[in-house]
Amino acid sequence: MKARTATVGDLEDVFRDLSKRMSDEYVAAGKDPKIAYDDLMMNLKEGRAHALVQNDRTVAIIAWHEHSDAAVTLFAAREDFFNAATVRFCKRHIRQIQALAGNLPVHSTSWLRGPDVARWFRIIGYVEREPVGGASLFELSPATSEGRIGQREAGDEGNNVSAHRRTG
Repeated sequence: MKARTATVGDLEDVFRDLSKRMSDEYVAAGKDPKIAYDDLMMNLKEGRAHALVQNDRTVAIIAWHEHSDAAVTLFAAREDFFNAATVRFCKRHIRQIQALAGNLPVHSTSWLRGPDVARWFRIIGYVEREPVGGASLFELSPATSEGRIGQREAGDEGNNVSAHRRTG
């Protein structure tokens, strides 16, 4: 698996074959997939979206934006994204996104309940916080100096990711 800067085609491919669990997540959040698509498109146009690619096929899009001193993630995936190998990849890649966002805490939310959701976030390194608006809030604390991934490392391992950093 690798990450690269997402394209409009990547976003369209993922939404053409969006997983049922992602559709359920959007409905539980009070959004339809079109609104989620538009939110991801806005971040993509700002250079804040990565395509997660497996065997030359885009299986997911992860986007982020800074809000209230945290990097907030947005996500869409096909069903074949959800497996152990992608969780391991995401554990490294979310730290790369965090570095691109200026090492802010990363906030991710889930409206779906279930032990597999919380477990997936824990494996990546998130800690569950107080729920927000009916959703579970997961936080990835800023990387420590020994665990920090710098700009150079964010582009290593064959990843071709955008180099957007938080400004201001």
